[in-house]
Amino acid sequence: MTSEPDADDVAAVRVQNVVKRVRDGSTRRTVLDDVSFDVRRGELVIVRGPSGSGKTTLLAIVGAMLSPTSGEVHVDGEPTSRLREGHRAEIRRRKVGFVFQDLQLLDGLTALRNVLLPCVPDGVTSADEARARALLEQRGLGALADSKAKGLSGGERQRVALCRALLRDPKLLVLDEPTAHLDDANAVAIAEELAALAREGRALLVATHDARIAKSAGVSRVLDLAGGKVVGQGPDAPPTP
Repeated sequence: MTSEPDADDVAAVRVQNVVKRVRDGSTRRTVLDDVSFDVRRGELVIVRGPSGSGKTTLLAIVGAMLSPTSGEVHVDGEPTSRLREGHRAEIRRRKVGFVFQDLQLLDGLTALRNVLLPCVPDGVTSADEARARALLEQRGLGALADSKAKGLSGGERQRVALCRALLRDPKLLVLDEPTAHLDDANAVAIAEELAALAREGRALLVATHDARIAKSAGVSRVLDLAGGKVVGQGPDAPPTP
């Protein structure tokens, strides 16, 4: 009898031969072309490449927001590529935390209410609120929990978005350009935070062109994308031409 694999042996993300084509006028354009890689728990993996290389599309597919044209993605051992949107949404809620490039904070809500947004469909409980406040406190934002998001600085907004992504304690974090428009001090702080989250046993997949993150000591591996293909993979992957 074959034993079930130990949970620690299951990759947090497994991407196998993923292709994504989109319609561009009367033609179909290949955005991702036969992309394969794993991200294991405890890894901070950077996806690097020029604009148009497919980074954001790859993150959306890994995070079960989009389906690939072909190929398969497993999140924490569950296949997601052939699921209907409702089932993909359930996996996103349970297993994936997102930080989008534009952060998607609601400026009219407080920092706390922005962090709590993932709980709104099911109803916000007192335990949810306590966790949200604790996450904000851990990142130096406790005093700003009841401040409107529109008044926060760029670094503060980024940390609020990260708290929201962590609210449901996901095994996988997916971040798109998390240091865009941040100064050096805030960018370094975010890089250190991501490395610490990986050390806790989470898997992180981060799309960035920012060398301040890509070259940080906490990075496990760099994937270089060009033209929708992985053209380099490793701790010292060469920069994309």
